[in-house]
Amino acid sequence: MEPVRVILLPGSVLPAGPAYGGLLEALGPGVEAVAKDLELYAGDAPPPGWSLDTEADGVLREADRRGWDTFHLVGYSGGGSATLALTASHPERLRSLALLEPAWAGTWDWSPGHRELWKKYDRLDGLPPEEFITAFMRLGVRDDVFLPPPPPGPPPPWMAKRPAGIGAFIRTFKSYNLDRDRLASFDRPVLFILGGKSNPDDYADNARRLGQVFPDFRLEVFPDRHHFDPPHRIEPQRVAALLREHWARAEAGRGEP
Repeated sequence: MEPVRVILLPGSVLPAGPAYGGLLEALGPGVEAVAKDLELYAGDAPPPGWSLDTEADGVLREADRRGWDTFHLVGYSGGGSATLALTASHPERLRSLALLEPAWAGTWDWSPGHRELWKKYDRLDGLPPEEFITAFMRLGVRDDVFLPPPPPGPPPPWMAKRPAGIGAFIRTFKSYNLDRDRLASFDRPVLFILGGKSNPDDYADNARRLGQVFPDFRLEVFPDRHHFDPPHRIEPQRVAALLREHWARAEAGRGEP
């Protein structure tokens, strides 16, 4: 039996290795999984003209390099938004889609709370890097969630790129045209994993809207998790079981390309 072939995209903060290390181990045998770093961080600054399409093209290059005509796709946060762009542009390449709290999911049918939240994201522009990261994280969770301070000592070298990278995501979200009709034509399984303590005006609203678009959509909620202690890092065994079930259903024929 051929292995299940999967590409995983991280969010805008952690690199792919630390973001998915526990989950990759939990997936076990029979899964050929690639945790791919974002094109956004390939150099010292975001590439000129970078957008969600840049990340989608990078995923396709990785798949082509491996000889994968089709594959399963997983994306968290900003990486989840990039997977939506790829789903709209090249649905024929995907056997299934798993969304781990995509940071943005198009501009249609926003709730009033969602609109107000994005006004707050706009106000992050111009903040000093340390203030920017703190304020950015605060917007991702419920008001009553405690976010611990950064660990002592100097931050890892890759952290210096993150304020500019997060800003690049926020800017492309303002201009990118995610095709709702193309997403609605994607008939393969879509799994959305949501933290119950994440900001409901963002991630839960994205789940609501995408659940009205994708014909084969499943939502799984982890009540005690939030965007910065996400299920795939804190409860990798449970997420791995959900993903393996999700992929098995796709491989069995339902929603197969």
